[in-house]
Amino acid sequence: MLTLGLYRFWMKTRLRRWYWSGVRVGGHPLEYVGDPYEKLLGFLIAVVILAFYIGIVNLLLMFASFSLFQGNSVAYLASLVGVIPIWFYAQYRARRYVLARTRWRGLRFGLEPGAWGYALRALWYWALTLVSGGLLWPLMTYKLEAYRTNRTFFGDARMSQGGRWTMLYGSMRWLFVAAALGLAAGGLALAERYLQAVPLALVAALIALFGLVYYRVDSLRRLTATKTLKDTGLRLEAAPLRVTWILFFGYLLALIVVSLPAGVLGGLILAVQSTETLVELGLEDLPVDLSGLERWVLVAISAGLYFCIFLLWSALTHALVTMPIFRHYARGLTVTGHAGLRGIRQRPRDEHAEAEGFAEALDVGASL
Repeated sequence: MLTLGLYRFWMKTRLRRWYWSGVRVGGHPLEYVGDPYEKLLGFLIAVVILAFYIGIVNLLLMFASFSLFQGNSVAYLASLVGVIPIWFYAQYRARRYVLARTRWRGLRFGLEPGAWGYALRALWYWALTLVSGGLLWPLMTYKLEAYRTNRTFFGDARMSQGGRWTMLYGSMRWLFVAAALGLAAGGLALAERYLQAVPLALVAALIALFGLVYYRVDSLRRLTATKTLKDTGLRLEAAPLRVTWILFFGYLLALIVVSLPAGVLGGLILAVQSTETLVELGLEDLPVDLSGLERWVLVAISAGLYFCIFLLWSALTHALVTMPIFRHYARGLTVTGHAGLRGIRQRPRDEHAEAEGFAEALDVGASL
């Protein structure tokens, strides 16, 4: 906040070093060697490229939209669709940078170039998933993970993704239960039996939320168990219920704390409104009167509360959600058949000049 966002590159570097050093595989900690200046330079490069791309493309789209459709709605929709492949491109580039700056026992990880190939595949499999009503979601999950894994290296050894995409249907069990209950609730609603339909729909929604977490955790467990690196394998013991518990109570506690400055800010905004506005809102008897304060004081207090909300939310969700889940996965990860690691040699350094600049510019959640 004090550096207007500039420190974020140093913040991410320090956080990753702290997280990585806490993960000790076979007694040897991971090591993160990323440089904040790389992140800053990559961000500036990405901003320049994206500004040029989005500016030129949007100008052409807006001209075509007004010429052909006498409005700008088509241009906005096309512009949003045009950014989607860049979003997937940025995800892959961010993963490549993080792996290239991660070491274990002195050996570098790495990811082969292939960001545009990943983006095109992501678009194709997402389209199939949407057209199939979600039935091909396991296909998309497996194919995209296989694309990334089969291009991942530890030293000079390549990782391989085994298994089949159909094995992930077992991870969708609770989503199927939620879908069945949702259809039943819809049938009751059509029969005008709303007293039964509404509770059943609420139960279906809760099960669907748990099903999303269960799919994410269980599919990760299944995919991890079928990865290999020479004769070495991985096994992940992760509990979907535990992750759900962390998510629910972590976000709930963060929301309760953040609601305090948010409530004060809301009351402050109401207190400085004109009498006519308060009468229209039915709040003319508001007990707080701040009309005697200077305008710059009110602006300063409001700005402080506004930034306090984001600061608290970021810090609390990181401490109550991100870190506990990271720790849960790290404690459940086991390396098997590690004799094959002895013959692995160092790989060349991946300079990756743009770092994860596109991920930073598009904010695709690439912090960890």
